[in-house]
Amino acid sequence: MLNRSLSTFMNAFTASDYTMYPFSTQNAKDFQNLLSVYLDAVFFPCLRELDFCQEGWRLEHETPTDPSSRLMFKGVVFNEMKGVFSDNESLYAQHLQNKLLPDHTYAVVSGGAPLDIPDLTWEQLKHFHATHYHPSNARFFTYGDLPLEQHLQQIEKEALSKFERTEPNTAVPPQAHWDKPRVDHVTCRPDALAPDPMKQNTLCMSYLLGDITDTFEAFTLSLLSSLMISGPNSPFYKALIEPEIGSDFSSSVGFDGSTRQASFTIGLQGMAEDNTETVKHIIAQTIDDIVATGFEEEQIEALLHKIEIQMKHQSTSFGLALASYIASCWNHDGDPVQLLKISENVSRFQQCLKENPRYLQDKVQHYFKDNTHRLTLTMSPDERFLEKQAEAEEQKLQEKIQNLSDADHKDIYEKGLQLLAVQSTTQDASCLPALKVSDIEPIIPYTPVQLGTAGGVPVQCCEQPTNGMVYFRAMCNLNSLPEDLKIYVPLFCSVITKLGCGELDYRQQAQRIELKTGGMSVSPQIIPDTDQLDLYEQGIMLSSSCLERNLPDMFQLWSDIFNRLVFFQETEKEIFKSLCKSASARPAGDLQRDGPGEIAELTDLTSVLRKLPRIKRHLLNPENMRCAVNATPQKMSDAAGEVERFMGNIAANRKERKPVRPTVVEVRPLDPQAGSSASRKLISEPHFKPCQMKTSFQLPFNVNFVSECVRTVPFSHADYASLCILARMMTAKFLHGEIREKGGAYGGGARMGGGGLFSFYSYRDPNSTQTLSAFRGGVEWARAGKFTQQDIDEAKLSVFSAVDAPVAPSDKGLGRFLNGITDEMKQRHRERLFAVTNKNLTDVAGRYLGVGQQTCGVAILGPENESIRKDPSWVVK
Repeated sequence: MLNRSLSTFMNAFTASDYTMYPFSTQNAKDFQNLLSVYLDAVFFPCLRELDFCQEGWRLEHETPTDPSSRLMFKGVVFNEMKGVFSDNESLYAQHLQNKLLPDHTYAVVSGGAPLDIPDLTWEQLKHFHATHYHPSNARFFTYGDLPLEQHLQQIEKEALSKFERTEPNTAVPPQAHWDKPRVDHVTCRPDALAPDPMKQNTLCMSYLLGDITDTFEAFTLSLLSSLMISGPNSPFYKALIEPEIGSDFSSSVGFDGSTRQASFTIGLQGMAEDNTETVKHIIAQTIDDIVATGFEEEQIEALLHKIEIQMKHQSTSFGLALASYIASCWNHDGDPVQLLKISENVSRFQQCLKENPRYLQDKVQHYFKDNTHRLTLTMSPDERFLEKQAEAEEQKLQEKIQNLSDADHKDIYEKGLQLLAVQSTTQDASCLPALKVSDIEPIIPYTPVQLGTAGGVPVQCCEQPTNGMVYFRAMCNLNSLPEDLKIYVPLFCSVITKLGCGELDYRQQAQRIELKTGGMSVSPQIIPDTDQLDLYEQGIMLSSSCLERNLPDMFQLWSDIFNRLVFFQETEKEIFKSLCKSASARPAGDLQRDGPGEIAELTDLTSVLRKLPRIKRHLLNPENMRCAVNATPQKMSDAAGEVERFMGNIAANRKERKPVRPTVVEVRPLDPQAGSSASRKLISEPHFKPCQMKTSFQLPFNVNFVSECVRTVPFSHADYASLCILARMMTAKFLHGEIREKGGAYGGGARMGGGGLFSFYSYRDPNSTQTLSAFRGGVEWARAGKFTQQDIDEAKLSVFSAVDAPVAPSDKGLGRFLNGITDEMKQRHRERLFAVTNKNLTDVAGRYLGVGQQTCGVAILGPENESIRKDPSWVVK
């Protein structure tokens, strides 16, 4: 349906005790189509045996056509779950839940532990579906502006009327409360990229709380969790993060309301084993301290302000977020409407605090200090972890093989051939409803913006229904920054809003930011040019938002960051080191080197700190800046006035600095028609020559991530639209079948990127070089024109669903502000997409993707690979 619809979202989620099937679209006819297909898929699926073999698991010959090749486990979900459990954080979170709630459904892995999956039979799956996937056990959620009566009629006609009511008996009983705390230990694979190999341990204490259907109590406990762990003013941040015992909080930390009884977890990752007792003592002591002293009033005020902003901020996935928010509580027969009455809950919370100043302390005493249902779970690396996993899988495989008769062997071989034949046959999708290309709006809605200046700095104003919020962005280019400082720009971005300003230390500054804004952030940006492949803009983007009443405060905070930032006080040095450490607590999948983690390991950080004011002088410079504001029409003049005042406050930072490479800067107006001063200062690398490269990154995973990128054309080129359609069509009509259905990877396909790179990819893939062959096969398939007009039309629908994805009021006009892509350019691209023909597609496949036509790069992330190691054309890292 991805190719027959203009959906903005389609997926399915597996939680611990429910599955959810959400979709969204902006087209009324499409909504009806998708609802029909979803009702049919959920309540009346075919569940054929071969589907179970392909998507779940099967025993099959390594080469299905060769009965003498070895038997192995295959299947999409089998490989997906192997991928999930190769991630230490996912592994830990799963163990934590299984061991804290051991009596019922939460004791098992709902997605399937890899070695349990081969015990599931096709018959069991069908029986499970017949029992659980029944309207008597279902809940329906709709959101949007289409008439509800039509949805209800369609649901009744196409599903409910075809069933008799049953009593599904799927309620999850409460977990029996322990009379004394428990301790447990698990192991994981070592992280090859850990900054300190001796600090790879995790320790958490997890507490079982109340039933989530008590909506007010759950609301209170989730607020309490935030007060205890969020931000540098929280007690657990001060007690656990600042002493640098570990690299960061464990990823499982905080309130979890996804199970029938909620839980709260606190602990550290990236710590040494001999700190175990220290951490346990600190956690107990911090709970005692909270019971004794409670929380500062400003902390509570900042948290309630955050809730107010969350209620006002409009995201494009608001309906989906609501569905996810109410799912767990509603699933256990809680009242979803009560859950959504957030303002009422806030008022009641404030009333409770007024009536009993120790209200929160009493909760901490009851749920943490006096709670005997507490699990302390530690995790440490085991050098043989992956080896043991492989041995266990091999043992499971041999047990299965030993029980096979000759007839079973013959059956496996024949089923393998049968599945291969089905996978090689084009499925007849004519029974599925579909939109037509003519259903797509030919003209985009225009987004008006006003271009002006404030203190000589270009400003873009975009009036939008922002629901009482103001959104501010500033782009500062870094062309004048000396080369030796560039490597520190990501670090500068991550710490700049977290340091003290003027008389305020970093804690007080964090409190001010929380009380007055929806957050302030700085991020590095590399934005490709729309006309030339090797031109780009490099800079940093400042972003923040606030309630309209706090507009002056937000700009005062930015003024202080520009003018009064504190770098060298002892407290700032300490927070700087701790920020570097937590940035380094990244999973092994992140290949960044020379990052904050390595900096955190330096004994003397002064030399690095000294670089930050130098970077600030170059980057926080109005000379290199442009701004954008999104606000309501009623508030825009106030916002523009505040930007003007802000520019006056930071004028002293303005300095004309020569670009590091003056010859390669090209000034490109953001909107050539508007005659405004706003422009992008683009640079190129005069000595950069793209080269062919094949790199294998050996990582402690048991599945692969495979990619190939080809240089093609930039956004404004006439062929760009054809390459977008080609990527989508190749994914749906060729690569999905080869990589997922035949290859068993969790996903794979092709996409055309805004920077002119055409990328092939696969993830959680049991194969490596075979997938590269599938990529090449896709190109040959396209060059040979083995597709129909229907395939092209479906690809167009799929591309337009992304092109026309909803944009939140806060983000309208951003494409023009950042990339210089005007509405006129978008309309031209749209017309080119409509006009793509069969000939265009075969032409671009041959011209850009054929072997030797363009420079391409190949990368594989995954386990050690013998054939790659022996191949001199590969670089192994």
